[in-house]
Amino acid sequence: MSKLLILLLGGVKLGKVLTTTGSMLLTIAVYAAFYGWPFAAGFVALLFVHEAGHYVAAKQRGLDVGLPTFVPFVGAWIQLKELPHDAETEAYVGLAGPFAGTLAALACYFIARRTDSNLLLALSYAGFFLNLFNLIPLSPFDGGRITAVLSPRIWFAGVPVLLALFLYRPSPLLVIMAILALPQLKRAWHYDAADPQNVRYYALPASVKFSYAFYYLALLVFLAMMTFGVRTMLTDIHHG
Repeated sequence: MSKLLILLLGGVKLGKVLTTTGSMLLTIAVYAAFYGWPFAAGFVALLFVHEAGHYVAAKQRGLDVGLPTFVPFVGAWIQLKELPHDAETEAYVGLAGPFAGTLAALACYFIARRTDSNLLLALSYAGFFLNLFNLIPLSPFDGGRITAVLSPRIWFAGVPVLLALFLYRPSPLLVIMAILALPQLKRAWHYDAADPQNVRYYALPASVKFSYAFYYLALLVFLAMMTFGVRTMLTDIHHG
C-alpha cells in the first residue's frame, strides 16, 4: 500500500512537471509561428525566469505553490495554493518575479552589446517591457501585490494606466486583466483599515512599507529607462 502511495505521489509530481513543460513547448511553438524559433524560445525562457522568481520566493516563505503554467499571448503564472500570511509576504513574492525577470533581461542586454546580437537585444527589450508592464500598481499585476503593503486603495492608481495602455494599443490581454482586476477594485473600495482582519494582514512597520515603496519605485524607474533606451537602439538599427 505504501509503495502504491509513493508511486501515485510521484505520478502527481511528474504530471505537474509535464504540464509545465508541455505548456512551455506549446507556447514556444505558437510564438515561433509569428516571431521565429530563436525569439520564441528566448522569450519563453524570460517568462520562465520571471515565474521562477515568484516560485522560489513563495517557497522561501513556506507557501504551498505550484509550478508555472504557460498560455500563449496571455503569459504565465504560478498557482499559490494558500494565501500569503500578510501583506509583506505578498509583496515579497510579488517583487521577486520582476526582479528575477529584470536580471534575465539585463543579462540579454549585456551579452547583446558584447556580441552585437540583434536577437538578444530584442529579447532584452521584450524582457524589460514585460517586467515594466507587470509593475502596474493594480492587482492581479505584480505591482498591485507589491504596493498593497501601503494600502489596497493604491490599486485605483493603476486604472488610468491600464486604460491609457488600452487606448494606445488595444489588446485582448488588457481586457482580461481589467476583468480580473474588477473584484480586486471592489475589495479596495470597501477596504476598512480598522477591520481586525485587515489590521492583521496589512499592519506593518513604517520601515517595511518604506522599503518596499523604494524597491518598487527604483525597479519601475530602471525598467522604464531600459525599455525606452533599448527601444531607441532597436529603432536606430531598423532605420540604419
